[in-house]
Amino acid sequence: MALDILQIIGAVLILAAFVAAQADRLSQHSVTYLGLNVVGSLILAALALHTENWGFLLLEAVWTVVSAYGLALVLRKSSPPAAGGH
Repeated sequence: MALDILQIIGAVLILAAFVAAQADRLSQHSVTYLGLNVVGSLILAALALHTENWGFLLLEAVWTVVSAYGLALVLRKSSPPAAGGH
């Protein structure tokens, strides 16, 4: 039962980001969109690993990595330069 709830939470996070992007309410390059995808796909990847669902694990692991990479790029671009100008 608890795993089912976690699975629904992970899916809802990803779907909420997708629906908001399709409705032009959220940019696919925003911290919120990418953050929802990272958290949602990480939850689903962990559950796929736990249940040894290898195809789903592959999908969600790649989704997590790509979303995390995109999030890191966005955060790097939005952070102020380091002191000293380097």
